[in-house]
Amino acid sequence: MSDCAPEEMCRYRPDGTLQGTWHDLACPDGMASYRVTCLEDSPGFVPAGAEAGGRVVLGGSGAYLRRVNGREVFADRTSALLLRPGDELSVAHPLGCGDTYTVVEIRGLSRWTSDERWLGGPGWDGVVDDRIDLHHRGLLAAGARGIDGFEAAERTLRLVGAVIDAAHGDTGRDADELDRAVRRRPATEVAHRRLAYRAREVLVEEGFTLGLTDLARRVACSPHHLSRVFHRVTGQSLTAYRHRLRIQAVLDALTETGTDLRTIAAAYGFADQAHLTRVVRQRLGSSPSAVRALLTETGTDVQRRAGAVPRP
Repeated sequence: MSDCAPEEMCRYRPDGTLQGTWHDLACPDGMASYRVTCLEDSPGFVPAGAEAGGRVVLGGSGAYLRRVNGREVFADRTSALLLRPGDELSVAHPLGCGDTYTVVEIRGLSRWTSDERWLGGPGWDGVVDDRIDLHHRGLLAAGARGIDGFEAAERTLRLVGAVIDAAHGDTGRDADELDRAVRRRPATEVAHRRLAYRAREVLVEEGFTLGLTDLARRVACSPHHLSRVFHRVTGQSLTAYRHRLRIQAVLDALTETGTDLRTIAAAYGFADQAHLTRVVRQRLGSSPSAVRALLTETGTDVQRRAGAVPRP
């Protein structure tokens, strides 16, 4: 009989005892994102294993020891770990078990990012600030509420990017300071504008079912690079821009009284009807049903609400 809750998955030791549990968060295409509760209680270090791809680990609760490429550190809820292919990780639990953490795994890093700060050099194990912690908590909360794969991918990449910044001492510096060198290169600025415009064209022309990886492939760059450049050029995230386009399309669809909300949600790439309702409320301040009533009411309806026309 499983020791896990229905929404959890279990990992067992060779002797059949429970080693840990985890559950998937929002999982963008090409990533694995999950929350782990570790039940390993060995005070000594387990054998080191080499990383196959890229991995970011963010603390949640508890504490333990980590050894990355032979360097030992104390890990707690303020800690973040950035691993690259080939890095070796081993852990020990002198304080016992029960620590929790969030993991983002990315295989085929070059497909997702062109950031040489991650692709090159050894792994990094350090402490993150409150801004990254809030971003981390926001992603967990959004995943629990339900978000689509596109938003999950962009939010996850932005969190990973913030950890990369922290690893290279860029935490706390604003975007203008970080991009100052880029803005001094006119050719780069023009190329970035063109990339952002092309991404908008693809989203307008091809609808809302494209994933972030598909969109990046269409404009011939990595998802991480596209997300950062788009925000730099337009002042908004790809997800925010896509939400604006989708809300406009949803408003058109809501005027068609025969189309139910579940069909509209599926047609415009929302995770489900609840996700559609939540986004519409956030953007417009009203539920889709209330917006539909407003958009489809007749002149007689308006007069009736004002008391000028008696009900039949």
